[in-house]
Formats: sequence, structure tokens, C-alpha cells
Amino acid sequence: MREVRTTPKFDRAYKRFVRHNAILKQAIDEAIKQMALDVFAPSLETHKLSGKLFKAFSCSCGYDCRIVFTIERSESTSDEVIVLHDVGTHDEVY
Repeated sequence: MREVRTTPKFDRAYKRFVRHNAILKQAIDEAIKQMALDVFAPSLETHKLSGKLFKAFSCSCGYDCRIVFTIERSESTSDEVIVLHDVGTHDEVY
């Protein structure tokens, strides 16, 4: 199981995006749990990004909901860490 960390930008976007939608909050939370277990699970539709986000990945957590993240190495343990950078609709995060 990988460690999952969030950035302040992700935290703000998450709060704004799920403010009035409990079902969407649950879908995002489930996607994050799945990412910790297997970031390349078929249900997440994880794919590498290009352009200005070329070092990042994106996964789906619903019809028009995406999570942008990177996979990094922990300095202290050398384990993989998933760092969540942004969440929102396709147009918002790209």
C-alpha cells in the first residue's frame, strides 16, 4: 500500500469541488483508496499526461472528475508516495 499525500492546492480544489455533492465526495474518496492499493487499476483509467503536466498522471473518479497526481520517492524510506495535486472536471485540471 502506497502512502498518499495532498498538496494545499488539492485540498482547496477538493473542498470546492465536493462542497454540495456527497456522492461525488464518496467517489473521489474511493478513487484515492484504490490508488493507494493499485494506482494502475483498470477502474481508475490512469494515464500519463503530456505538455506542461508531462511528469504527472491523471485518473478518473467519475464521469467528468479527474485527479492529477505524481508518483515520487520518499526521501526517508525510498518507498513510492502518491502526491495529489489537483481534482476537478476535465477542463479545470488540464
